[in-house]
Amino acid sequence: MTKEDIDATQAPLMDHLIELRSRLIKSLLALLVAFIVCFYFATTIFNILIWPYEWAVGDATQVRLIYTAPQEYFFTQLKIALWGGAFIAFPIIASQIYMFVAPGLYRNERQAFLPFLVATPFLFLAGAGLVYFFILPMALAFFASFQQTDGASGAIIELLPKVSEYLDLIMTLTFAFGLCFQLPILLTLLIKVGLLSTESLRKKRRWAIVAGFAIAAVLTPPDPFSQIGLALPLIGLYEVSIWAGRMIEKKRDAEQAARDAEQS
Repeated sequence: MTKEDIDATQAPLMDHLIELRSRLIKSLLALLVAFIVCFYFATTIFNILIWPYEWAVGDATQVRLIYTAPQEYFFTQLKIALWGGAFIAFPIIASQIYMFVAPGLYRNERQAFLPFLVATPFLFLAGAGLVYFFILPMALAFFASFQQTDGASGAIIELLPKVSEYLDLIMTLTFAFGLCFQLPILLTLLIKVGLLSTESLRKKRRWAIVAGFAIAAVLTPPDPFSQIGLALPLIGLYEVSIWAGRMIEKKRDAEQAARDAEQS
């Protein structure tokens, strides 16, 4: 290989590295701005996150959270800011990733990939909404039912969650549900590229049901409401994936038939 050939290969590589640096800087700046905004409103955000607890106990005056270390609530606010900042900045980060990889894709590949990129945050929001409005209030009501607050049965046993542990519970459930709600995107992408078929998904339906309950048991707290609340949507999303995959296969078969007709 001549020196000119080496220089020719180095130039495109440097252009890609420069563009990658630019995309990373823009993504980090978006995350930083969102982090600062969320940290400023961290107390307000945490008070909003407490609403499911209030719905669970039915009386806001009974809601008490504690922190047992001087720095605990401060670090909790940092986690809220980072978590909220990543959520707010995700559209910008995802768009930067897409703009970086898009030039290397064919036109039909870009058209195929873009709808899945758009659907990702909406499905994550659907999972987070299920946690916030349904799963978390039911789980907290279940845990709060073990309290002994009247003293008639003996010692008073009162639920006093730590602010850090309460936030960890919400973050864990939100991430678990949001991630599992990406199942239709993953399966339909695999069907679109030909690595899966709807026929194979139908044959493995019983295994998918077992896997759904197993995943729910691992990712959620040890209460039946959270586990069933995740397992049933997973099974439903599996069925949605089969339906969406069938639509993709029909379209692909029609396009193949049209090409065969043109060649004959």
